[in-house]
Amino acid sequence: MMQRRASLERTRRHFLSNGAAGIGGIALASLLNPDLLAGGNVATGFRRYAPRAKRVISLFMSGGPSHVDLFDPKPLLAQRDGQLMPKSIIKDHQFAMIKESDPKIKGSPWKFSKHGDAGLDVSELLPHTAGAADNLCLIRSLHTETFNHGPAISFMTTGSARYGRPTLGAWLSYGLGSEVQDLPAFVVLPSGVKIQPLLESYWSSGFLPSQHQGVEFRSQGDPVLFLSNPKGVGDAARREQLDLLEQLNRNQFDEFNDPEIAARIAGFELAYRMQTSVPELMDTSKESKATHELYGTQPGKPLSFANNCLLARRLAERGVRFIQLFDMGWDHHSNLAKDLTRQCRGVDQAMAALLTDLKQRGLLEETLVTWGGEFGRTPISQGSGADYGRDHHPYGFCMWLAGGGIKPGMTFGTTDEFGYHAREDRVSLFDLNATILHCLGVDHEQLTYRFQGRDFRLTDVEGEPIRAIML
Repeated sequence: MMQRRASLERTRRHFLSNGAAGIGGIALASLLNPDLLAGGNVATGFRRYAPRAKRVISLFMSGGPSHVDLFDPKPLLAQRDGQLMPKSIIKDHQFAMIKESDPKIKGSPWKFSKHGDAGLDVSELLPHTAGAADNLCLIRSLHTETFNHGPAISFMTTGSARYGRPTLGAWLSYGLGSEVQDLPAFVVLPSGVKIQPLLESYWSSGFLPSQHQGVEFRSQGDPVLFLSNPKGVGDAARREQLDLLEQLNRNQFDEFNDPEIAARIAGFELAYRMQTSVPELMDTSKESKATHELYGTQPGKPLSFANNCLLARRLAERGVRFIQLFDMGWDHHSNLAKDLTRQCRGVDQAMAALLTDLKQRGLLEETLVTWGGEFGRTPISQGSGADYGRDHHPYGFCMWLAGGGIKPGMTFGTTDEFGYHAREDRVSLFDLNATILHCLGVDHEQLTYRFQGRDFRLTDVEGEPIRAIML
């Protein structure tokens, strides 16, 4: 009887092992299939629409740009500058740094004017962006409830203030796959003054398979860490090492059927192909003089936001799915007049050039460009005198979108007369992400991933595409 039970157990283990190996083998073959890597979906079974966009370029101003100084003019703030903000406006709201119980209104010192056929209001701080106003869809009614940087950026990039969730770029890599074999589907390009930490969790794959995480391209040293061969190791030797490593990983995969091992194999192969593609991509010296003048870049100079905008266009041309530029230094608790001027000067020409360049090359129609930060800034002064600043403000702020199925030259939503609360046509982050996914042909309710016994999605259980801003 004991012998028969042991035999049955061995048979059961053999069946489960072989069955898992068969399923795992299919997964491994899919990951390593060049055709799938080049264009097939990684996720299956979700509803697709006809896509207007093939890719996204996200221009993320880390720290929180001031909406009332850039895109949302409020004459009442200037009229009541220095007066107390009405208690009815700030009731039950928290501030990150303002300690005064009776904070004071602060108007913008910069002039606004209307631009483009639709008369978009743009600050004098952004003259180049103002010139591209007819390409922009300005949303003035975005709002969240998260007012500290780390959780707020996590919320804006993953849909959750908790760390460990997949980012938008990772969801797109998982849902739509990659169009190219020699570059990642999700690339990150940081720049700017590092005031707050720029955590790698902001481009994490979370609980999705690790091949969907963002790959950071750096401005100094090797553009991608650990990509170059070690000193004294030639290409042939490296190929032999990777072949041996692949076989060892395959043996381990056959034993444990862990999908992360399959992702590791695919990652090594991608890194090997990137050894050729990345140096060519990062070398902008062959771009025309006119292109460099458009962006305000110079070949051979340290990388900046302007360089990253040019690289974003080059990545878009090569079919990278999600390109995210993080520009740091937008957290202006003091010295707003000086520091906001500096930040705007560093991004204005380049982001307008990116839109122009994409449009001239026929890429803007299929590329969705987004601009914004984790929140706005208070219409209340933090501090006093010439070195005043503005605190974090999630209750009503601006973002803009361009290209990729979005109506150009329009403003959507409003804040109240103080620029404090989102008032008309309020837009949540879940609405925004649902809209981005829709432009890419994805039903946000269908793109899910089962983890720890429940189905997750980027938009959680909320969100509706903003039909009024889509073509």
